[in-house]
Amino acid sequence: MTVNELLTLARRELGNNESPPGSNNIKYNTWYYGREVEGSEYPWCMAFVQWLFYTLGNPLPLKTASCSALLSYYKTWQPKNVKTEPEPGDIAIYTFGHTGIVETVNGDSFTAIEGNTAVGNDFGEVMRRSRTKKQVSSFIRWDFEEEKMDFNEFYKLFKESMEKYRGELSEKKCSAWAEKEAAEAALHGITDGTRPMDFATREDVMVMAERAVKALDK
Repeated sequence: MTVNELLTLARRELGNNESPPGSNNIKYNTWYYGREVEGSEYPWCMAFVQWLFYTLGNPLPLKTASCSALLSYYKTWQPKNVKTEPEPGDIAIYTFGHTGIVETVNGDSFTAIEGNTAVGNDFGEVMRRSRTKKQVSSFIRWDFEEEKMDFNEFYKLFKESMEKYRGELSEKKCSAWAEKEAAEAALHGITDGTRPMDFATREDVMVMAERAVKALDK
């Protein structure tokens, strides 16, 4: 499982809410308890987080609806995964008994996708919320797999970077010595003397070398 896979699934759930409003009756609780439940004793912010990891085939090591219980488990058994600085994909455990998945980070602030949260309404919903690090007890970090890049993606990035580099080279002026040598090489037909700061392939170099040898033989 990658960070992108987790965040893609979480974003897909945005807007899901309880039915009826304020009931805590939602599919994440139904999955967690194995039946439909209703009532104030069934908050579902952690059930939402648990559902995300389970759905992606990577269930959390402790199945619990308690934010504090999950954090306590990690502090005891996997302390290296408990962090003070957020990264996308982290489970944020808030000081007010709530949780969510970190989506983006900007200095001391971050956005999170959270279940059972509300802004301007009286029912729980999956929403994107703006938070600060001061609101967090700890961040729990999953051991994510590295993102895999196929050849086409790699080639596209490589091509873009090389084109940018060529543009930077073209804006640079070569030294007086290089300009003189380029002019002399052009005089002998070794090169046309244009674009002295551009790249040359191995074949280009071999052609110029062969022309240089022939020029010396004349």
